[in-house]
Amino acid sequence: MHAREMISTHPAVQGQPDDALIRCIEECYSCAQICTSCADACLSERMVQDLTQCIRLDLDCADICNITGRIMTRRSGSDDEVMRRMLSVCAAACRRCADECQKHAGMHEHCRICADCCRRCMEACQEVARGMAH
Repeated sequence: MHAREMISTHPAVQGQPDDALIRCIEECYSCAQICTSCADACLSERMVQDLTQCIRLDLDCADICNITGRIMTRRSGSDDEVMRRMLSVCAAACRRCADECQKHAGMHEHCRICADCCRRCMEACQEVARGMAH
C-alpha cells in the first residue's frame, strides 16, 4: 500500500506520518478484503448452513473495516471522538469475527487466515486508540 507515501504529503502531517496510524489503515483495508474473501469461500462450502453466522460476521467486519480505514485516512481533519468510537467498533467487530472464524479454522483454511487477519486489525485499532488523547 501507498498509505505512508500519500499521508506524508498532507500539509498537517508535515512528512511525519504516525506509524501506528499507517499500520491501522493498512490492516483495516487488508481485513476488509480478507473478510470479504472468507465470506465468499464460506458460501462455496458444502455445509454452508453451518457457516451462516461466520458469513454474517465476515461481511459486517469487512464493511466496518473499510469505513474505519477511510475515516482514519482522513485523520488530519476528522473528529477525534468519532475516530475513537470507530476504532472501538472496528476492534469489536474484528474480535467477534476472529472468534467465529476460529471455530471453523480446523476445517476451513480460509477461516484460519481470516481469524489471524482480524486479530491483527483489532490490535492495530486498539494501538491507535490508546495513542489518541481523550
